[in-house]
Amino acid sequence: MTGDLRGAQWRKSTFSGDTGNCVEVASNLPGLRGVRDSKVPGGPALVLSPGEWSAFLDGVKAGRFNA
Repeated sequence: MTGDLRGAQWRKSTFSGDTGNCVEVASNLPGLRGVRDSKVPGGPALVLSPGEWSAFLDGVKAGRFNA
């Protein structure tokens, strides 16, 4: 999925803490969710549909991405 993230309002994940390993999410754009690394704000960002974002969150909550 591609999308225009120029108007994105990014917020840091509450799970990121102060370690410098921060994920930021933009959810203010209709039909899009943006995800990026806060250490590289001008770098690449993932663009997800709301359904893809929900599926990702479900996977996180279920522990599917735990190492």
